Amino acid sequence: MAKATELRPGMAVIREGKLFVITKFTHVTPGNLRAKVTLKLKGVKSGLTTEERLRADEDVEKVELDRRDIEYLYKEGNKYVFMDTITYEQFEIEEDIVGEVMPYLKINTVINGLLLDDKVVTVEPPKVVELKITEADPSVKTATATNVLKDAVCETGLKVRVPQHINVGDTIRVGTTEGDYLSRA
Repeated sequence: MAKATELRPGMAVIREGKLFVITKFTHVTPGNLRAKVTLKLKGVKSGLTTEERLRADEDVEKVELDRRDIEYLYKEGNKYVFMDTITYEQFEIEEDIVGEVMPYLKINTVINGLLLDDKVVTVEPPKVVELKITEADPSVKTATATNVLKDAVCETGLKVRVPQHINVGDTIRVGTTEGDYLSRA
């Protein structure tokens, strides 16, 4: 058991008899009112996301997950093949478990796999990834304002808004939490 304020993204909890992984955590203390915690939860078996509000002092059943580095190798059908970087064992992960993370992953990218009973239940991408631009709208010469953005597509298929000076072939840094452009690599 843990207090709601002790929870963090990546932790696993049991709610109503089902296993969930916390994807987003927000602690709010509105003025003179009681503190609240908002959790965005992803169901391990269903893959569905839900949002839940808890009192700050509420007890939550926490589950310890094993973390391992796993390397993305290739896609086969609707499954992705990964390899344990310690044992070199290869295994498949269903698209519904890693689907939202895959636009950030190039082949041979190492990420954290969260395991329960030696089965990957969810994955954590790195906070920042470097991706090459394969398609970009042409630059507008008269756009001298610093906040003018254009559409671009990265080598993994990820669509991102980038500044005007970024062109095809450039490598950029992208934050995986919001999927936004951070800087040129």
